[in-house]
Amino acid sequence: MNKKTIIILIIIAAIVIPVGIYIASPLFINTTVNEPLPTSGLTDLQKFQEFMSMNNEQERVEKGQQMTTEEKNAILRGAAQTNGSTVNQNMTEAEITLGYPSLLIGEFVGVNDGIHNAEGRVKVIRLDDGSMILRLENFKATNGPDLYVYLATDNGASDFVNLGRLKGNIGNQNYDIPESTDFSRYDTALIWCKAFSVLFGSAKLEQQ
Repeated sequence: MNKKTIIILIIIAAIVIPVGIYIASPLFINTTVNEPLPTSGLTDLQKFQEFMSMNNEQERVEKGQQMTTEEKNAILRGAAQTNGSTVNQNMTEAEITLGYPSLLIGEFVGVNDGIHNAEGRVKVIRLDDGSMILRLENFKATNGPDLYVYLATDNGASDFVNLGRLKGNIGNQNYDIPESTDFSRYDTALIWCKAFSVLFGSAKLEQQ
């Protein structure tokens, strides 16, 4: 084989071999792609603010039902970064004196996972006119969307009396209790996130 033939063969090989590899490669080379879903790019705090900017509470409840657990937790983490609000209804404002003993009393136990928590004392007090209030004292909870105070039969809020929206996530505060409330049944105070149907803290009400 002369030198000219060898050169031609080398040139042909230089062309044919790469082309052959290129054509055959999909048959024996796997390519794996794992792209995550695009994120909104918002911080947890921004997600909370965006969620709270929705038109009304019912819209937030409906939106919350469609969210994944991680989406809810991102909003709750954002809420926990905010200060919330402080309410201090003192004893005289509630017309409570030392002569009004607590009928029932309990201590809040929070979920305490960094984004759901509540602590402080809760009392059921009967006033002079015969009405009753639920009083939160030295109360503190992580902030959250649409927090409510319930009297419930259990920690899952399967059956409850709604005492209203939480006035502030910090401070001393009072809530009117409906006259017909049966404390033998509704013996647990809850701090409940209505938007996501999640517990922040509970307190078992017992006689002193």
